[in-house]
Amino acid sequence: MSDTEPVSLSPHVLSQDFLSSELQAARLLSRKRPPSPRQGAGAGTAQQELLLINQVLGRPEPAPTCPIPQLLEDIKSKVAEALSALPAGHQEMAPLLRAPLTARQWEALEGIRQALCAEYECRKRMMITRFNVTLQSFHWSERAKAQGSALLAAVSPLRQAELVASGVTLARLLATRADASRIVSTSSGRCRHRTSCAINKVLMGGVPDRGGRPNEIEPPMPTWEKRREGGGGRRGKKKK
Repeated sequence: MSDTEPVSLSPHVLSQDFLSSELQAARLLSRKRPPSPRQGAGAGTAQQELLLINQVLGRPEPAPTCPIPQLLEDIKSKVAEALSALPAGHQEMAPLLRAPLTARQWEALEGIRQALCAEYECRKRMMITRFNVTLQSFHWSERAKAQGSALLAAVSPLRQAELVASGVTLARLLATRADASRIVSTSSGRCRHRTSCAINKVLMGGVPDRGGRPNEIEPPMPTWEKRREGGGGRRGKKKK
């Protein structure tokens, strides 16, 4: 067979070559295509928050091919338009976070959020455990035993409503306003004139001590024993 003679390929090889070329073209087009803000149940939390913000602002629903940067710019212009219509003295509505953050800083914030959420869950579980232990201590009384079903009926809705996991996200940080970080000096007389109330003047009286300290525990009473007969040694002998 010479080099100039055309090579005949089987239909299977041609089909595989065609399908592989179509797959490569589809992958290249998917990389160049901007990400859609709407991806159903698989959409990210940030994209869902953007869609909610867009809906709250009364803007029309973005197209599926609308890129995220363009959606952010549209939301920013709409928010600026709404802020311009506010009266003077609306600085409390200013966002707390104004400086732009890098990707590494956002990752650090996410790590801090996860650590705080883990500590919150630990504290919440401890509080729930203490609540259950305190509730169980009341079951020893005769009155609680008689009304045990009523007590469980009153507590069951509270237990079902308890959420251990925290729902705080980074979107809450972006939504925080400047008035949330207001620091008031408690030692200033001018500030205390506005923040003082009647409950600050209530003093707690003496609280009964429940004891339980190891150094205050008295030794146990000796067991009672019958007096032995003929004891005492020289007790019955007379001096000569």
